[in-house]
Amino acid sequence: MDQSYQVVSWRAGWRVSMGIAASMAALVPAMLAAQQPPAAPGGQPARPPMARVTVIGPGPNNSITDVPGVKVGNYTRSDSGYRSGTTVIRTETGATAGYSQMGGAPGTKETDLLKPGGQVRGVQAIVLSGGSAYGLDAATGVMQWMEEHKFGVPVGGGVVPIVPAAILMDLGRGGDFKKRPNAMFGYKATEAASTQPVKSGRTGMGMGAGWGMGTASVKLSNGYTVAAIVGLNPAGSPVDPRTCLPYGYFLELADEFNIVQPKAEECQTAQAGRGGPNDGSDGAPRNTTIALVATDAPLIDLEAERMAQIANAGLARSIRPIHNIGDGDTVFGIATTPFTTQLGNADLQAIFNAAADVLGRAVVHAVLDSKQVGNSRLGYCETYPSACVKRKAAGR
Repeated sequence: MDQSYQVVSWRAGWRVSMGIAASMAALVPAMLAAQQPPAAPGGQPARPPMARVTVIGPGPNNSITDVPGVKVGNYTRSDSGYRSGTTVIRTETGATAGYSQMGGAPGTKETDLLKPGGQVRGVQAIVLSGGSAYGLDAATGVMQWMEEHKFGVPVGGGVVPIVPAAILMDLGRGGDFKKRPNAMFGYKATEAASTQPVKSGRTGMGMGAGWGMGTASVKLSNGYTVAAIVGLNPAGSPVDPRTCLPYGYFLELADEFNIVQPKAEECQTAQAGRGGPNDGSDGAPRNTTIALVATDAPLIDLEAERMAQIANAGLARSIRPIHNIGDGDTVFGIATTPFTTQLGNADLQAIFNAAADVLGRAVVHAVLDSKQVGNSRLGYCETYPSACVKRKAAGR
């Protein structure tokens, strides 16, 4: 190529580039001005900055069902060789959902469907069950009930209920390996679902879980409620061996835990024998914490997924170690209000952080409210009676 032509071409390109840059420089002030809130008389912003979102306190029942649109049902067996159960969170007309899976040994169903951007954005129910991989069969019973009542995605001449599920490992806890949840457990739990407060303890998925089932809720100053339910069955421990208090004790709202530092001798005895942080009780394999966090805030699928991901921090605050190779830790996130308006970052951040704290509090309620059944782990207040004197006085 002729050298003079190269120079001319370079200069022409330089002039074009400089012209574009000048045009952009002229546009920047206008773009910045367009991003500013409209000015009111006197030059002041028309809208004040958004107020910081704060925690008001636990919901009225401190339960997952404090979130409007959520119904919960449990089916539990602790007889004839059984010690297991199933919990169903029912949303019926659909809730936006996402999930976060952090453990190394998950047992799940339909979770790929919840990845953002897919065709189906809502779920009719979510199943949390004992029974290891066998317990996933409980979802079949949930789908049967949903189909009978015409809840699901319309397809052809019927509906297809969207029912994701996750399980925890409790096989053999009742003495019989083959006594585990099946489709009937799911059907009966779905049928029993209601908006009544859920009681933490050894019910539903918590019957065979190492530390039981727990729930909690919180009300935020922006008017939204966030709540959690958890089946607590980790390879780690929710109890700090240095103090024998739950790791998540610091998350307490409004004296909900109502415990005190246990006596040193009780702590020493527990660490040396049955009932301590690392007590396996009946010797059955134990792993996987499964949970769900819910809100009535209008979230899109990506935000529901983010809520579930951040909620995992609540498990990290209240269980150590967490998300091990043998754990199948899975957290679902659901929003029961249809998406109508985009929330700002302040609201989203408050909701996501509340999900982490409320899940940590649900873990502590599982610890405190689960008593011994058969040869299961001793309950916390059975192991540390001095820590629970105020709870006993209150009839808890």
